[in-house]
Amino acid sequence: MSATPRVSVRTRTRTRARRVALIAAGATAALALSACGSSSASDQSADHSAGHSAARSSGQATTGAHNAQDVAFAQGMIPHHQQAVEMAGLAADRASSAQVKDLAARIEKAQGPEITTMTGWLKSWGEEVPASDHSMSAMPGMTHGSMPGMMNGDDMDKLRGMSGKSFDTMFLTMMVEHHEGAVTMATSEKDKGRYGAATAMADDIITTQKAEIAEMNKMLGKS
Repeated sequence: MSATPRVSVRTRTRTRARRVALIAAGATAALALSACGSSSASDQSADHSAGHSAARSSGQATTGAHNAQDVAFAQGMIPHHQQAVEMAGLAADRASSAQVKDLAARIEKAQGPEITTMTGWLKSWGEEVPASDHSMSAMPGMTHGSMPGMMNGDDMDKLRGMSGKSFDTMFLTMMVEHHEGAVTMATSEKDKGRYGAATAMADDIITTQKAEIAEMNKMLGKS
């Protein structure tokens, strides 16, 4: 009968100690990796959030910034648009040309909402909003003569008293001059303004009204 080898108590004790040490080392490494991963994810999340926050702040600052040119543009273009809308409103009953009536309707549709938008800007900036009768009496230092293309009272009275083909000719002639003035004002805003929405509107005004000037000159037989 073969004898079963005996393992000494000392040997068994050393083996258990080694296993415990290995298990402890593995657990420590796993915890360290987990902590590193968690810390890295947390840091990345914090950096990501901080980046978005900074971008939002920068965007808000850029969007909200305006200067004196932006204020002057809105305060001048509101009455300028109001007069154009008034002139366009006369065409429905007085014009004889379907083309003139269509153009007038487009002018009203485009410029009415722009008046509302610019009024909102001025109110949000704490600036004075021009009187709705475009008389300029509520705006110190501003007159019809200070805004290119504005018609005086006599011109408007004359247009109101016309109808038929004579109205069409007078309306188109006056509106060409009016549009040219708006393009001049919008160009100044585009070059010197700071408020993004205002300079974008100015760019739209330039594009739209230059096209309408060409259209009206064609109706007048000038091109």
